[in-house]
Amino acid sequence: MASNSEDLQSQALAYHRSPRPGKLEVHASKPLANQRDLALAYTPGVAAACNAIAADPSQAADLTVRGNLVAVVTNGTAVLGLGNIGPLASKPVMEGKAVLFKKFADIDVFDIEIAADTIERVVETVAALEPTFGGINLEDIKGPECFEIEAQLKERMKIPVFHDDQHGTAIIVGAAVKNALLLKGKDIGDVKIVTAGAGAAALACLNLLVSLGAKRENIWVCDLEGLVYEGRNVLMDRWKEVYAQKTDKRTLAEVIPGADVFLGLSGPKVLTPEMVQQMAEKPLVMALANPTPEIMPDEVRKVRPDALICTGRSDFPNQVNNVLCFPYIFRGALDVGATAINEAMKIAAVDAIAQLARDPPADPVAAGLDTDEVLGFGAGSLIPSPFDPRLILRIAPAVAMAAMDSGVATRPITSFDDYYAQLERFAFRSGLVMKPVFAKAKAQPVRVIYAEGEDERVLHAVQTILEEKLARPILVGRPSVVEARIKRSGLSIKPGEDFDLINPQDDPRYRSYVQSYVDIAGRSGVTPAAARTVVRTNSTVIAALAVARGEADAMICGLDGRYMNHLRHVRDVIGLLPGVSDYAALALMITSKGAIFLADTQVRPNPTAEELAEVAALAAVHVQRFNIKPKIAFLSHSDFGSYPTESSAKMRRATALLAERHPEIESDGEMQGDSALVQSAREMILPHSRLEGGANVLIMPNLDSANIAYQMIKVLADALPVGPILVGPARPAHILTPSVTSRGILNMTAVAVVEAQERAGRHQRTLFA
Repeated sequence: MASNSEDLQSQALAYHRSPRPGKLEVHASKPLANQRDLALAYTPGVAAACNAIAADPSQAADLTVRGNLVAVVTNGTAVLGLGNIGPLASKPVMEGKAVLFKKFADIDVFDIEIAADTIERVVETVAALEPTFGGINLEDIKGPECFEIEAQLKERMKIPVFHDDQHGTAIIVGAAVKNALLLKGKDIGDVKIVTAGAGAAALACLNLLVSLGAKRENIWVCDLEGLVYEGRNVLMDRWKEVYAQKTDKRTLAEVIPGADVFLGLSGPKVLTPEMVQQMAEKPLVMALANPTPEIMPDEVRKVRPDALICTGRSDFPNQVNNVLCFPYIFRGALDVGATAINEAMKIAAVDAIAQLARDPPADPVAAGLDTDEVLGFGAGSLIPSPFDPRLILRIAPAVAMAAMDSGVATRPITSFDDYYAQLERFAFRSGLVMKPVFAKAKAQPVRVIYAEGEDERVLHAVQTILEEKLARPILVGRPSVVEARIKRSGLSIKPGEDFDLINPQDDPRYRSYVQSYVDIAGRSGVTPAAARTVVRTNSTVIAALAVARGEADAMICGLDGRYMNHLRHVRDVIGLLPGVSDYAALALMITSKGAIFLADTQVRPNPTAEELAEVAALAAVHVQRFNIKPKIAFLSHSDFGSYPTESSAKMRRATALLAERHPEIESDGEMQGDSALVQSAREMILPHSRLEGGANVLIMPNLDSANIAYQMIKVLADALPVGPILVGPARPAHILTPSVTSRGILNMTAVAVVEAQERAGRHQRTLFA
């Protein structure tokens, strides 16, 4: 695809600007609906909470947000690759870090950018914040000052202080080294480690590797001045001095021969292929400079096919990405009220990450792995994928346990089973729902055709689809219109190069498409004359024919016109899966409480019990594609026979039919909505329900109830809708609605790709080099 750096910048500015500036807002967690609420939240009721904390400071964790609140603090002196741009310009980065904390670990954050350019002023400012926060995440503070700032704050403060640029990188590096040495069959105390770069991250990595058993005498550090050696006076400090070697060697090239590990945290092209050739057997090359590493992986493989390779980039295996650990380390630390993040907790995180990479993936494709190259632990999976939902389930408990064992926990966890269940519930909430689907889609993209290819929402979605490498798009549209709208939207995609285009007015396949339409739909009232007109004018029919003929793997339509009109064309051309009586629509609602699937929101007006059981079974297949275990509830106005009517009897029969045909699916009914979603409410009525926890698939008695519930949840819960997902077509085909956004098209593209992958046995050809 053509270079799009300018386009990315303009999109990023628009993203930060609209619909409201920035990436954060504050939400109240308690109601404030009446005078009584006001009296409880503020004066006079708030005095009770104040007095309780004054009498027992530990009560702050139960009575305020402090126990789940972290400060992301910077002085803006070393922001990403931008350098010393100052605290104000660093604010978008700190807001971004806050979003990651919330999305990955449900930790609340205030970003704090301070105008402080000396060690003393930073320390005094941050130390004064201790009453407000449960933890401090130092970010983007230049070295070597960052070492002293962290050390002084850890000494003064009784809450965790963690400089992520140092320790986050170090923990991921430690896990990668541990697993690489396992594959090499070598002990960490015997390996030679050579680094390029001696900044905060590099030195933190080395310090942690020493804690893991590496020998200082086996570590060789190089920086801009060459090798760090005894007697050197230029660019030296007390932290770097620890690794000074007594030698007459002075360059990276002189010390690299025989190295088992190369750790690069410096800049582009620092390591040459000739240097890699001289490394030990099965060398670990960690070229972590971003965006251009010290050496590209393909250059390493040319000279050393046996090498194990890590980078800081997301487009190669083994990405060293701090998001793998920092949210979950803080999660564990906050949950036990830790007074520090100590060495034992960091090592516990290393071990948890390393072990997760060695465990069989719950779903190799969902973990973002190319199944043709990587199956389980090996050279391509030294580090878990950032998409692995098990990260929080492994790291947070390990860190919490280490805090308890090392004596820094003030609120020890009494039941780790309950704690694990709590983390598991969060792992599949909100923004994490789509991650497994996107990871699967990226593993082996397929061809997706968009009927409304001229729509600017489709064009914006296609730009992102190509950047994310989710699919090979095919658009139905007139070239002149498509190109004009691409230009008007400021996009960088090019027809014929980045995506294929079917011109309904002049496509060489027109005659064969007409014949295919007659062959498929001739017995459904489609005459040859009608076929010629429709194939010229109806983009949904064109897209469906492309899928039916095998020229596309999945289709998306419905951005314009009525849903049932599109469905009629899909029915005529693509047809139903064998054994399925009719289509149905499944809507995913991503809410702050979790993901809920509703069926049938679009198609069947008043389905029978047999049809409802069929819809539920088909819905379960789609739900599993999100790496979510389906828990199905058949809803009614009646709770387990409390109000026998024709409708409730239908839902009860549907429940029995699904249980009979698919006993492996967790389901129950008939029940009211609150009984389905809240286990405690259900247990008051039926203590021995076949459902555990809250249901995540709600089967409605008719189209009215399903569509009304969908629209109300979307508005009242401010839910993000995904879909509708069309259930039952013989080939992947999805009909969206005119209100869909470009983000909705993107999400449904990922859903369609995964469905097509599974229909083809996940053996699609590779479409991207």
